[in-house]
Amino acid sequence: MNQDRVEFLFDFGSPNAYLCHRVLPALAARTGAEITYVPILLGGIFKLTGNASPAVTLQGIKNKGEYTSLETRRFLAEHGITDFRANPHFPVNTLHIMRGAIATQGTDDFERYVDEIYRHMWCEPKKLDDPAVLRSALEESGFDADSILSRTQDPAVKAELIANTEGAVERGVFGSPSFFVGSELYFGKDRLEQVEREILRQRKGNP
Repeated sequence: MNQDRVEFLFDFGSPNAYLCHRVLPALAARTGAEITYVPILLGGIFKLTGNASPAVTLQGIKNKGEYTSLETRRFLAEHGITDFRANPHFPVNTLHIMRGAIATQGTDDFERYVDEIYRHMWCEPKKLDDPAVLRSALEESGFDADSILSRTQDPAVKAELIANTEGAVERGVFGSPSFFVGSELYFGKDRLEQVEREILRQRKGNP
């Protein structure tokens, strides 16, 4: 594998994955690394690993939710992100929008699809597991909604998302955002500095 290739395992339903998406271009510019987006299904990851959304795991823990919010505010301020909005429908079932990522991957629409779905999820929040809302969002963004929604039912698309998800778990992943620099796994937006250091370390061939 190209040592300058970073795999970003993402699901649109993770706000922290979205925040990573916003800062990855700057990381790529600083390091010259290639960022490869790998769609996974977070619900499937949780099921296979016994993990759960922070919306579940933070319940009943005094002060932890408040600190998580503080950490998010600090990250937004540090990176000058002013358009992030909490999605009132969180957690959203992301099955169809992640299949849409698979369906558009390898096409000229993929990068814009990722940008636009993230916008509809975390900047202008919508309930994207509602089929009518999703169709409207795709059309608003100028996509051929019929084509994308049709492809989400393609057995090959379904199988690829399953394979990505199961393969991620086999490699040690338990949530999103997760990153691989070579074979080195990192989890969470607070590990981005370590990701950057690892890119440079591997490039130098340090043990």
